[in-house]
Amino acid sequence: MAESRLLILNEQQIQQKINRIAYQILEDNITEKEIVLAGIWDRGYKIALRLQKVLAEISELQVILVKIELDKDASKLKAVAEPEPAKVKNKVIILVDDVLNSGKTLAYGFGVFLNTPHKKIRTVVLVDRSHKIFPISTDYVGLQMATVLKEHVDVVIDVDGQTDGVYLS
Repeated sequence: MAESRLLILNEQQIQQKINRIAYQILEDNITEKEIVLAGIWDRGYKIALRLQKVLAEISELQVILVKIELDKDASKLKAVAEPEPAKVKNKVIILVDDVLNSGKTLAYGFGVFLNTPHKKIRTVVLVDRSHKIFPISTDYVGLQMATVLKEHVDVVIDVDGQTDGVYLS
């Protein structure tokens, strides 16, 4: 039997959430000239790219993109960031991911910037599932939803041949 998936957010709704988050980021950083969007590869980075595009349309705010690649299965932080965190020191860092589940991925994402001075660090997630086991809070959230642990939230964004959507299975 095929796995059933329930559409939670369609393509238009995803973009509406991203637009709203971009306005919230702008409002929270109105005195800044430049911010850093640090996207967790790959879907978090794709969301960061979309946020950058919206911010460019609605403001003069300069956005530096950082791509963070993590080994999410490692028992300690194993990450590569491009550009390296030292190149974005003393800036506002906004860590971007698709889904917040346990908080481990965002915790590892924070770890990338621990040895770099910064003004503040904020978080963006498209979907917050409310199953945190790490002390992570979300600053900008597209959708907060309660799920059971056995359910899976799948974000499809900018995948060739597929329509963007957020699915619950």
